[in-house]
Amino acid sequence: MAKGSKPRKGKGPGMPRATRSKAPGMPQTGKAPNMQQMLKQVQDMQLQMQQAQEQLGQETVQASAGGGMVSVVVSGDLQVKSVSIHPDAADPDDVEMLADMVLAAVNEALRAAQELAAGKLGGATGGLDLGDLGLPGLQL
Repeated sequence: MAKGSKPRKGKGPGMPRATRSKAPGMPQTGKAPNMQQMLKQVQDMQLQMQQAQEQLGQETVQASAGGGMVSVVVSGDLQVKSVSIHPDAADPDDVEMLADMVLAAVNEALRAAQELAAGKLGGATGGLDLGDLGLPGLQL
């Protein structure tokens, strides 16, 4: 700095400039987001989610265990609709094996129903991750 000159505040090379940071995901155009448009998008997404959930209640998945000896049908909204057991699976001397087959079939059917729900609801959310909402049985 030259003798007798005053230091400049915040101007010139090497001096920090005050900048405004934009929130992540905000458009870089400098315009504020259109709140009415955002509200409309949220409402549309809610409607799509509601329709997808209604459809899930009508759709079913089926899983079996023990080579088809036990079969379970579960709806997309995770309701067990039916359990079928072939008569040959009902061995009175080995009830534990039958219980294991029922358990395996139910778990597989529930997994398939969750996968169905994730596919349906994932599309309705426009790619938003809703997995942290704590909805029971819903893993998106």
